[in-house]
Amino acid sequence: MTEDLCFFSTIPFEAARKVDILPEGHPSKNLHGHSFLAHVRAFLPQDWAAFSGCEASQLEQALISCVAPLDYSDLNTHISVPTDENISRWIHANSKIPGLHTVGIQSTLKQGASLDKNDHAHIWKRFRFEAAHQLPNVPDGHQCGRMHGHGFEIVLHVNQNLGQKNLGVDFDYIESIWNPMQQQLQYACLNDISGLENPTSEVIACWIWNQLKSKMPELSWVTVYETVTAGCHYDGNNYHIWKEQRFESALRLEQSPKDEPRNTLFGHSYVVRLHLNSPLDEIMGWTVDYGDVKEIFKPVYKQLDHHLLNEIPGLNDADIGSLLRWIKNSMGERLPQLDRIDLLETPHSGAILTWGPRGPILPT
Repeated sequence: MTEDLCFFSTIPFEAARKVDILPEGHPSKNLHGHSFLAHVRAFLPQDWAAFSGCEASQLEQALISCVAPLDYSDLNTHISVPTDENISRWIHANSKIPGLHTVGIQSTLKQGASLDKNDHAHIWKRFRFEAAHQLPNVPDGHQCGRMHGHGFEIVLHVNQNLGQKNLGVDFDYIESIWNPMQQQLQYACLNDISGLENPTSEVIACWIWNQLKSKMPELSWVTVYETVTAGCHYDGNNYHIWKEQRFESALRLEQSPKDEPRNTLFGHSYVVRLHLNSPLDEIMGWTVDYGDVKEIFKPVYKQLDHHLLNEIPGLNDADIGSLLRWIKNSMGERLPQLDRIDLLETPHSGAILTWGPRGPILPT
């Protein structure tokens, strides 16, 4: 499949708003404030950035400049109906970022919306429950065969063509659909629930999908975070899992100007997410064991962590695009299910290399 390199950035801003179109009694109808996050993804032209390696940071600065009029403002003075969807439209209209793919607004830690240029919206809301489980079919000695627990996080995703509507599916509606599930899953042993006798992330995601799809036809994906570094997406047919790791590396950007600080040694605390698309193993209840993904990635990780990237054999330069392609090529045939890699240089900016179907826009 075609290989795509997409850059992304997320920046915060503080603003007040009231959303008059909401029903009487809705708290957001009154003037209130949020610590918003604005998120963009862009397929940047090769000659847009000042030099190779500064794309993510330059994208961040472009987004900061665009959003500056909204920061510490009354959004109603800029946008007549300042829903998350309309704030995204405003950034689309006022941004000078080329190749802009999506703009997202996260109004709280648990919910957000993003739009593409065709007014197709992705709306999501996050939930959490505390539960125990064990996996009955794993080999002897596997840690997940022991009874243990997690603070599971669930994200329900809705995809809609808005057609210029001010508001997509209401977050409160999504929550009302979820609430009966919350009562069933909170403080439970998942193995005791019918259909969850083998409660892997994949099985949990499929089970939730089957419970909710008929009640919320707009549902497009269910995401299960088993831990903060691993999880699964399910859309009724396909499973996409990811495993995240961190590494600390030094680098210099060889193509930067001589008077640019990044032409000399500096460093990043990187986050890498490996995404895999694979059919479900009906016996094990998973697509690929998260532990196996970590183990297969370990030789590559050891070359990256606490090293100078410019000295790694086969890595032409230490810019994020080159690094992503090096990781992909280094995995080779070890992990054939791999079809996407996310790489964050900072907590809020980085790039995504894809060569398979794009999954949900993961919330920050």
